[in-house]
Amino acid sequence: MLVVTYSEARQNFASVLDASKKDGSVIVKRADGSAFRISPEAEAKSPFDGIKTLTNIKQEEILTALRETREEN
Repeated sequence: MLVVTYSEARQNFASVLDASKKDGSVIVKRADGSAFRISPEAEAKSPFDGIKTLTNIKQEEILTALRETREEN
């Protein structure tokens, strides 16, 4: 895990973001002793990822309904 100062992070922000993607996270330390973790968010594979429904409809049924609706238009 990479640890950098605030000044280093500010001057090389793109590199810090790239390092967080590669290593999982980067710690940025400030002069007052506080530390912050920069970590990338997981990339969604589908727009439906992470959406919870209160029905018992399966994902495949929803996708079939969407396809049928698009075909009608």
